[in-house]
Amino acid sequence: MRRVAVVGLGAISAYYLAAIETSPEWRLSAVCDVRPEKLRGFPPDVRVFQDHRELFGRVELDGVIVCAPNDVHAEVCRDALRHGVAVCVEKPLAVALDDARELVGLSTRLGVPLLTSFHRRYNDNVLRLRSEVAARGPVSAMRVRYLERIEDHIGGDTWYLDPVRCGGGCVADNGPNAFDLVRLFLGDVDLAHAVIKEERGTDRQAVVELESASGVPAVVELDWSHPGETKDVEVLLADGTRLRADMLAGHPGFKDSLWHEYCGVLDAFASTTGADPGGQAALELVHAVYREQEAR
Repeated sequence: MRRVAVVGLGAISAYYLAAIETSPEWRLSAVCDVRPEKLRGFPPDVRVFQDHRELFGRVELDGVIVCAPNDVHAEVCRDALRHGVAVCVEKPLAVALDDARELVGLSTRLGVPLLTSFHRRYNDNVLRLRSEVAARGPVSAMRVRYLERIEDHIGGDTWYLDPVRCGGGCVADNGPNAFDLVRLFLGDVDLAHAVIKEERGTDRQAVVELESASGVPAVVELDWSHPGETKDVEVLLADGTRLRADMLAGHPGFKDSLWHEYCGVLDAFASTTGADPGGQAALELVHAVYREQEAR
């Protein structure tokens, strides 16, 4: 089995740890977090560290999962790649676009795999929709909705609410997952237009219009102040048929869909051989949205 470490033991790490426990490919060798209380309770054969550099220097690894705060993604990923350790990093790949480009270049140059974790790619309802679309014909338009009250989802990870550490607000946090879903169906897309609503200097709502290379439009609706949770994909086919995937359907408990989605992430990580282009592409769109907002 391949040896993997998890760096960052916040709210999302629980889904990775559960997926590793049932994975035929990966075995947990080490964990790392700057908070000592997060390092308690692991089995004796799992080594614990408060500094990721010490981890990479002392433990032989085949892969690392990076789910530390967004603002340290670039540093941890860079250090892992330089140690020859394959990387699976939570979205966004980095906060700064230059850092993301550097990481993709480093992965390519060193031949070390780099995967950005877009867990909604592996949602069972999204996969069924993708199969149906492939069988029934071309897409003429689509919409992705990613609506939630962010405070309900972050647990103790209050850094999400710091735009410097997060990289922004709803566009930086939920935008990459939603943009990646559009790319899953339409391929490469460009920004056409965006409208952002801010509260106290942070984008809490956004409507982002994208367009594929062949001219197919897509609308992404993002909301960090939505009561409850709505996450779905709607596709309009050329023949007028509308198809929809509710990402939460069949998973009634709070965040229940994430358990199977992160198993999908780990399976994809095991087969990743290069630098997945999705991480940089999603961050390019995030920065394009913010640049348009700043230009007004």
